[in-house]
Amino acid sequence: MCATWSCISTVCSTRQEKVERVSVITDAAQLRALYGQPGSRALKKQLSGFERHSRHFVGLSPFCLLATSDAEGRVDVTPRGGPPGFVQILDDQLLLLPDWPGNNRLDSLLNILANPEAGLLFLIPGVDEGLRVNGRAEIRTDPDLLERYGDRGRLPRTVLHISVREVFLHCAKALMRSDLWESRIQRSMLPSMGQMLKDQIEGLEQVETQSEMLQRYRQALY
Repeated sequence: MCATWSCISTVCSTRQEKVERVSVITDAAQLRALYGQPGSRALKKQLSGFERHSRHFVGLSPFCLLATSDAEGRVDVTPRGGPPGFVQILDDQLLLLPDWPGNNRLDSLLNILANPEAGLLFLIPGVDEGLRVNGRAEIRTDPDLLERYGDRGRLPRTVLHISVREVFLHCAKALMRSDLWESRIQRSMLPSMGQMLKDQIEGLEQVETQSEMLQRYRQALY
């Protein structure tokens, strides 16, 4: 056995022994003992604002995930989508995200009122890398901001005005493992949304078919 491989095996064994002594990780030292330190590139890639590559990425993205949390730290993640470029970058540290009519739960917006910290993960179909953006959000109704998204007389209810603190590319490993863009599953593998809700909600009798639901959605997308 070569000396290098012997050293690697010793390090791995030492980390495994430390992990076996605890079943729940409770502090950063335990976590680092298991994972080690990040490489310099992983740290240096974190930027304080947008530059040409991150601007281009957002401009091509038709979909992102918005993470927020309430005053007690309870976290929620919701999807946001639109034509590529639906999220607009105003300058190196400011972006706009429109909020169109939905089911009026307002989970993300209520969270932002309690805790303005927000995180975004942008994805581009066919691209395994992602772009992560973190900052502080405000809920705005300025007419000039709403009118940026005007579509045949329709306007978003509000626009999230996000002051950006961190921007960085996320590596491709998770999407490679999932084979996300190639692993399309037939919708028939699941019951209709209406049927699942009927099974989950006691006393719900009416079952909307999947085609009925999609038709209703199409009429109220914007």
